[in-house]
Amino acid sequence: MCQAMSEPEVSKRLNRLIGSGICSAENSSKYANELKQLAEETADSKTIYNLSKFFKALADETRLRIIKLLEVREMCVCEIMIALNLTQPTASHHLGILENAGIVKDRKKGKWVFYSIADPKLIRHMHKLDVL
Repeated sequence: MCQAMSEPEVSKRLNRLIGSGICSAENSSKYANELKQLAEETADSKTIYNLSKFFKALADETRLRIIKLLEVREMCVCEIMIALNLTQPTASHHLGILENAGIVKDRKKGKWVFYSIADPKLIRHMHKLDVL
């Protein structure tokens, strides 16, 4: 969570920026309101929440390894456990985070739960970014 700056500090910083000539604004208070409105218009809180959840899910080596396995084929929890030397609770925890972020999906077959990539197109885009 970001820590908010006090109003005098904001005004002081914006006044310095405006005074430097780098910024073409004339009034720091009006400019501060424009900046706040821009932030609200460009990123609604639901989008930010979903993006945060998505990137947090990717911010773990075990979960990235699970994604790499599921790129190859659908797997049940026990296969993922064995491949990555995980306990069942640990594997389920990581799979739950990935599923909650919309990265993987599950399919039940009897007592077995199989996991796969929810949107292969997303993984292809990640490869284009050279992050996987």
